[in-house]
This record gives sequence, C-alpha cells and structure tokens, in this order.
Amino acid sequence: MRVVVVSPKFCAPDVVSLTVRRKVMSITGGELTVTDAYGAVVLQVKRSVLSVRSNRRILIGAARQPILSIHEKVLSMHPTWEVFRGDSSSSSDLLFTAKRCTFLKLRTEMNIFLAGNTAQQVCDFKMKGSYFDRNCAIYLGNSNTMIAQITRKYTVSDVLVGKDTFNITVFPDVDHVFVAALVVVLDQVHNSDRS
Repeated sequence: MRVVVVSPKFCAPDVVSLTVRRKVMSITGGELTVTDAYGAVVLQVKRSVLSVRSNRRILIGAARQPILSIHEKVLSMHPTWEVFRGDSSSSSDLLFTAKRCTFLKLRTEMNIFLAGNTAQQVCDFKMKGSYFDRNCAIYLGNSNTMIAQITRKYTVSDVLVGKDTFNITVFPDVDHVFVAALVVVLDQVHNSDRS
C-alpha cells in the first residue's frame, strides 16, 4: 500500500532511513535538520520569520524551497497543528491536521486527519509512544499497521555539542516528508510540555 500525503516523489520503494538532529541549546527553541543515510541534508526546519512569537515552522527542502508550513492552532480544545503545502496558510492548501489525544506528558498519542476527512470521526493515521524517549511509531489509522518508527540515537559527540539526535525509519512506499512533518509536530508538543 502506498501512503502519499505531500507528494508521490517523496515515496521510495525501499526503507528510508533519516537522522534528525535538534540543537538543544538554540535561542529559537531548537531547530531541526533532517539528513539521509549518506549525511546529505534532506530537510531543515526553520521558525517563521513573520513573528518571533509564532509557533509556525517551515520545512525547507534541499533546494532551499519551502515544502510545508506547520501552524499551531490557537483556541482549540485539544492541542492541534495544521500542516499546509508550501509557505501557505490557505485552507485550500491544508494537507492534514494533527490533534493530541492525551494530556499525559510522558506519553505521546496523536490522531492525524487528512484534509478531506472533515468529520474527523476516525483518524487516518495515529502516533503512539514516548517522544521524550524518542520511541514513537506511526500507524495507518487505528490499525496495527506501522508506517514509520522514531528511535533515539546516542552519540558522544552530539551530547558534547548540545545536539539531540534520533533516527526515523520510514517504511517502503510511505511519504517520508509527511513523516518528517509529524516529527516536527511532535517536537512542538515536546517544547510546549517543557515550557
């Protein structure tokens, strides 16, 4: 089964291994860099320059073009993030919404609803685990079909220079930019929990 959310060009026939490095001591709250198995930068996450107080993040591709923008939805009953194509915030460019299911800070559980799922009665994807431990899985709907997994990676050099590093394993035929966007949302949830 092929899982395309952002674009089919981000689906590979084999497992995609990504490494995410987060600067722990960053003034802007920790910027993320996503690299492939060869160390090449695939995505960078930047805070929106429109507002210093904004909880908006932009995913920039290797060609330095915005691929996605992630916005925290204010005045929502459950902590909610909306992800749009490019640098947009137009409802016509909405790709998916991620909603936190639990307020327990040690556990991560989020439901993801694609833009066409306006009723949001049944989720299209689910994230479960512990982001704090960097041990989360992303599932297809409410099933046990895993499409990606996040695990912590410890390296002495990263600890010494104040970086948090973890791996993402994206299963075959799954949109890896979609999965990376979910990791950015998880990072935002974690930052909110700490503050």
